[in-house]
Amino acid sequence: MEFTGADLIQASAFLGAGIAMGLGAIGPGLGEGFVGGKACEAIGRNPEEAGLLTRTMLVGQAVSESTGIYSLVIALLLVFVV
Repeated sequence: MEFTGADLIQASAFLGAGIAMGLGAIGPGLGEGFVGGKACEAIGRNPEEAGLLTRTMLVGQAVSESTGIYSLVIALLLVFVV
């Protein structure tokens, strides 16, 4: 079995895509869980502000999820372009 330079580049691209998604999904997962937990805690303490807290929580989760989407874009570029 003989490997060429193109095979090595393709294998490296797949490995890089896997690492990008693996590490890129940890941050948003932790961030969204933390935001959701703190929002539930805040709603429990102050139920009349539930609407404002929920809206703020969703904005925070959307910002946190953007880093996961960037990781997905990089992984897709590595798989399909390289």
